[in-house]
Amino acid sequence: MESSKRFILAFGLSALILIGFNFLVPQKGHKADNTPPQSPASVTASQPPAATMPTAPVATAEVAQDDHKEHRLAVRSPDVQGSFNLRGARLDDLELTRYRETIAHDSPLVRLLDKAGSKAPNYLVLGWQNAAGDKTRVPDEHSLWQVDGEQEALTPEQPVTLYWDNGANVRFIIHLAQDRHYMVTVRQEVENHSGQPISLYPFQRVQRDYLPENTGSLTEFEGPVSVMERDLTRNDYKDIRKGADKPGHVAWEATGKGGWGGITDKYWLTAVGADPALPVRLQESYVPEGAGSYRVTFMPQEPMVIQDGARLGQGSYLFAGAKEPGLLRYYDRKLGLARFDDSIDFGWSAFSYLNKPILFLLHWLYAHIGNFGLALMALTLLVKILLFPLASKAAQSSARMRLVAPKVTELRQKYKDDPVTMNQKVMALYKEEQINPVGGCLPMLIQAPIFFCLYKMLNLSIDERHAPFFGWIKDLSVPDPTNLFNLFGLLPFDPTHIVSFLHLSIWGAALGITFWLLQKHSMIQMDPAQARIMQFMPVVYVFVMSSFPAGLLVYYTWNNVLTFLQQHYIERRTALPVPLMKLGGRALRKRFGKKNEP
Repeated sequence: MESSKRFILAFGLSALILIGFNFLVPQKGHKADNTPPQSPASVTASQPPAATMPTAPVATAEVAQDDHKEHRLAVRSPDVQGSFNLRGARLDDLELTRYRETIAHDSPLVRLLDKAGSKAPNYLVLGWQNAAGDKTRVPDEHSLWQVDGEQEALTPEQPVTLYWDNGANVRFIIHLAQDRHYMVTVRQEVENHSGQPISLYPFQRVQRDYLPENTGSLTEFEGPVSVMERDLTRNDYKDIRKGADKPGHVAWEATGKGGWGGITDKYWLTAVGADPALPVRLQESYVPEGAGSYRVTFMPQEPMVIQDGARLGQGSYLFAGAKEPGLLRYYDRKLGLARFDDSIDFGWSAFSYLNKPILFLLHWLYAHIGNFGLALMALTLLVKILLFPLASKAAQSSARMRLVAPKVTELRQKYKDDPVTMNQKVMALYKEEQINPVGGCLPMLIQAPIFFCLYKMLNLSIDERHAPFFGWIKDLSVPDPTNLFNLFGLLPFDPTHIVSFLHLSIWGAALGITFWLLQKHSMIQMDPAQARIMQFMPVVYVFVMSSFPAGLLVYYTWNNVLTFLQQHYIERRTALPVPLMKLGGRALRKRFGKKNEP
């Protein structure tokens, strides 16, 4: 029958998608601070008059005497802890105080930034570059910056000023202000007493000197990301490496006012944001020396010209933290970092209009319910209620198609040698009985993107990371740890080390049961041969999806339960089909006319 063929096709496509994701997809929020971060222009509050500032040692002597000794300024806020490297002006030591590597209480904190030469070097660099023809000595990676005053740490309550003197009457100054979360407001200044004007480019850089093991998948992007003039750009690591053997190669470049750019991981982001009023140039590049270095650099489009006796500066922002949806939107509004929440991979533009509200609603529900699994179930229920009219219409259309199926079969047999006449007769029958042949498919096509978006946002939500559910599920972002093949932990071995598919968890079994219930209900109208083939599908689903994160199994199982209850309710309301031979066209219209439509 037509409905049976559509069902088999839909089930087959679903199985292919799920199996594909299994191979292609690598397997607590807080309220934003209401005090806005300081603007770059206001970060000079702690700056003393220039005449009172002590003179820094000359860089040549500094390198010779103290080239390898580290000097650090502590960095602390409620959400981060670490240090700023005064050797080279780098933020290269940062841990996130609210996130740990595993669910164990003594697990190490997530380390987002680490210094050059470490296992995973990832850091933010502040510096200056000479304009064409300018010979001013600028600070480099060996330059040792001095802390003004008695400050021992950069905190939300205590901004810090750093300075470095080039030995030729030019002083470089950096003002830093840390907010209560992950943002540092920066202002880079130059004070010129050299006797002549100088021309420099201040720059800010995100630098990653390694390639992560996980570089993204079909449902999540990881790598260089930026927004310039509200245009979002994502470039894969491999795209940045193309042509890197050429001297001075820049893989990608953009110009505009303001904007931001950096390197994103699944849950974390390291980025630089420009002053919204500043014309800037953004460059993404790869330096192949050593282990290789991926770089995202911001600098002004035109050099900063500092006259003799003058002092001039420009502001920017440094972000290193978790991609928390509400906080990213907060920085968008307060700092003018347009589309900052698009560092989360919301997908293609068409899908992002669905993905964003789904993710923010899921985050809101979690904040109010307190259990991510229950929040997910509540969201799934809301989506089902919202889509109920479409599901009802699809079921009703499918029922009408089943009613006329015997007559359609009769016409196909009668005119099998004349396809044109056969199609005309079939379409005439559909018109007479007021049936739309695709009426059952269109609502399903509308629903499919919504449930795919829900799947995608569940996979990317940082709220799911390390979120417990109930019982043995301590982390919804990893697979259900139970396994029938070792008697749910009674036998001391892991069968998946032998074959990855030897994993049948409790939630996986629950998912298989719900798929079996749905399939049994749908196979009523199938012929016996088709039914025998389809009865193996739940087994396939169970073994393919048991290795999925537990949150996905909870979502699919709950969604199947709601779908089964919804179908049962719709059938009871619409008094679904009796054979066409026993029901004439007038009775058909009476039974399924507008009066009885849900």
